[in-house]
Amino acid sequence: MKKLSLIFTALFALIITSCSTDMSNPLLETSTHRYNAPAFDKIKTEHYLPAFEAAIAEGKAEIAAIADNTEEPTFENTILALNYAGGKLNLVSGIFYNINEADTNDEMQKIAETVSPMMTEYSLSTILNEKLFERIKKVYEQRDSLNLGQEEARLLEQTYKQFANNGANLKGEDKEKFTKIQEELSLLSLKFGSNVLASTNAFTLHITDSTELVGLPAFVVAGGAAEAKSRGLEGWVYTLQYPSSGPFMKFSANRALREKMWRASNSEALGGEYDNQAIVKRMAELRLQEANLLGHKLYSDYVLEDNMAKSTEIVNDFLADLLKKSLPFAKKDVEAVQQYANAHGLEGQLMPWDFSYYSEQLKNEKYSVSDEVLKPYFKLENVKQAVFALADSLYGLKFELAKDIPGYHPEVEVYDVKDASGRHMAVFYTDFYPRESKRGGAWMTSFREQGFSKDGVEERPFVSIVCNFTKPTETEPSLLTFYEVTTFLHEFGHALHGMLAEGKYTSLTGTSVARDFVELPSQIMENWATEKEYLASFAKHYQTGEVIPDELVKKIIDSKNFNSGYQSVRQLHFGTLDMAWHTITSVPEDVVAFENEAVKECILLPVIEGTAFSTSFSHIFAGGYAAGYYSYKWAEVLEADAFKYFKEMGIFNKEAAENFRKNILSRGNIEDADVLYRNFRGRDPQPEALMEKLGMVKK
Repeated sequence: MKKLSLIFTALFALIITSCSTDMSNPLLETSTHRYNAPAFDKIKTEHYLPAFEAAIAEGKAEIAAIADNTEEPTFENTILALNYAGGKLNLVSGIFYNINEADTNDEMQKIAETVSPMMTEYSLSTILNEKLFERIKKVYEQRDSLNLGQEEARLLEQTYKQFANNGANLKGEDKEKFTKIQEELSLLSLKFGSNVLASTNAFTLHITDSTELVGLPAFVVAGGAAEAKSRGLEGWVYTLQYPSSGPFMKFSANRALREKMWRASNSEALGGEYDNQAIVKRMAELRLQEANLLGHKLYSDYVLEDNMAKSTEIVNDFLADLLKKSLPFAKKDVEAVQQYANAHGLEGQLMPWDFSYYSEQLKNEKYSVSDEVLKPYFKLENVKQAVFALADSLYGLKFELAKDIPGYHPEVEVYDVKDASGRHMAVFYTDFYPRESKRGGAWMTSFREQGFSKDGVEERPFVSIVCNFTKPTETEPSLLTFYEVTTFLHEFGHALHGMLAEGKYTSLTGTSVARDFVELPSQIMENWATEKEYLASFAKHYQTGEVIPDELVKKIIDSKNFNSGYQSVRQLHFGTLDMAWHTITSVPEDVVAFENEAVKECILLPVIEGTAFSTSFSHIFAGGYAAGYYSYKWAEVLEADAFKYFKEMGIFNKEAAENFRKNILSRGNIEDADVLYRNFRGRDPQPEALMEKLGMVKK
């Protein structure tokens, strides 16, 4: 997933990094590192709060100077000035919020709670500044006579929309209510995320009897032993972090332990000390109030207005149509696993904690391709170099280890990225392994977006990918599952979108695009993982050096659509749940009952009492995907159609890559997403491409 700022997107989309000061705080000083890269070797937790206070004060002064300007408003003294205002705050917050996700601690989380109302007040004092908006509005009303360039015209349009869509036209009591809603939402979002993290960390499956490890392959046993040792315990420990829980659920023959793990995973932050139920309901209620204040019946209407999909009706029709097409294939997938399980000792109905286990067994029997067989060929270091080589082959990018630029954690590696001409393109940070200070999942983010400073100097981006891949053990290097290989490619696709950005204004560059378009560059990269020519170029056994056998590559390719119907419905389940929460007109009393009713058409396995996903659905309650989770499936249509073009031209074809770079990766939000796609493909996307790719075509 693409990791965006969790708070104040509306404001941060309008500002650009600019850092120069004489203060003795490394967050406020000009960095001495190459490219002004963040001074992570000097930044300490105690620096954040003073940096926020100073940067907010400076930002407010810059905003006031624009609003109080007695000169007639122009593009330069209003829109452009606003674009550069608050640059120091953007730098400080960009570092803090990213580190709070990737390497947090109790003190960082307390600072986040302290800073949240400060930032909300700053954001709203800008967005709801009547004098400032009047100046913006005057320039906007003159837009047709200003003879602006394409980027300038787009910046003006987007600036006006950001203010109008975030309450700038509100008056009196409505404006005060809007302010209070934003303040409460920002705090609730932080609390939701910290509850999920705490709930994840609170559960461990501690095994001391080796007979309970039955079915677990050596790498899973070793991982459990390493986790136990790190905690000072005997035996084996498994957690709810995916690199731990995922393999356990796939391979453990101990049904009781699978059930225990599944129930814990599917009841995170549901009841108990870290309960998120009240937060979920309150956030849904506040979002509805927010939308109503801005003239929308539904929160989804408010969000989707500027997306590629445009409306709630279009998204709901899209999800329903895909669900209708996917369900017959999904039911066949479940029935096949049910029959296999019954034939191999399972009595009665397949339960949710059985599906991964028997599905993996069936897949292995059918294709003889399991994680245990594949992992030795996917040493992390080799995969990383192969991903870099793919970027070189397609886009001419070179990745040089930059030991002089510090990372924010000892496990982080930093690279200087250059193009074929030697031009510096980005500083790239990689952070691969799980730890208690890092939230689960995988994401791409930026400490600084691409753009030009007020002085006309180009500032290339600082891009990071953060993952939770299988850790190395005392006896083995980090060996990735095939899912982790595709995850790496996915997040790297987002990174390319950031690294190859071109343009003047950060709010229009890189990944600053419509939510349902941002996943195209990431999801298209996953396709290379099932291409024989690419796999054979790097997949070598970490012990013998043997290149992955052709027959194993064939099995990977043949098995890529195994359970594709089930997986499609699973994603549609999440998208449907997201839309349900954001199309309410009144707040439901019971979170679990509401969820069960909302997704009943997507249910393929028995519903288990005492479980729900809403309370840990971080994408929509602690991230930027509210009324936007459908975008993963939407982008699947785009990427299937786009990769079809690469297949026609050649998967390493430089002409195809240049077309994609020129019209998609480098363009950001300079034009509407549908225009960018037509410029690339020569036509609108064809949804049939996805069904063909997934093998879900009636024969």
